[in-house]
Amino acid sequence: MNIHTTQAPPAAIASGLIGYPFDALATDLDVVFVGTAAADGAERIGPYYAEAGNLFWPTLHQTELAPRRIRPQDLGRLRDLGIGFADIAAASSIHGSDVEALRSNLRRHQPRAVALTGKGAARIWLRRRSQSIRYGLQPRHAGDFCSVFVLPSPASAARRYWNIAPWRELSDWIRMTGRWRY
Repeated sequence: MNIHTTQAPPAAIASGLIGYPFDALATDLDVVFVGTAAADGAERIGPYYAEAGNLFWPTLHQTELAPRRIRPQDLGRLRDLGIGFADIAAASSIHGSDVEALRSNLRRHQPRAVALTGKGAARIWLRRRSQSIRYGLQPRHAGDFCSVFVLPSPASAARRYWNIAPWRELSDWIRMTGRWRY
């Protein structure tokens, strides 16, 4: 597996001592979760989705994307389950170069799916207004290099929008369209 990270040294990824911001990408991933970590205070506490009350980690297990409960400190181990991470900086504009650089990086790694965790990330990635974006699998377009899912944000601040169903849809899609890793 060819592993690529940005801004975090490989030893930190391997040890699970991961700093922010970074992309944890590899070839042969089933899904790369893309969020706006810069917006949720992750730079203060370390790994993605680690803030108090975030449902990301328990949801991985509840939807069977992970065989057991995984902690944020175990982020580097998720590659073996076909899971990667990337970030769209909150300051990126809809037409920002950060988004194009991320697209290019993901195109190079060829994940089967990109899962946008929240409508903020989806708005930037899809270049559409939040009101026009629906949760779940998005229609494919010419030039798409992988399937795209929009998931409700697992952040505690977005709890009123929480719905596990699109997360289950992603898990079912991964199981039905490719090899299952555990």
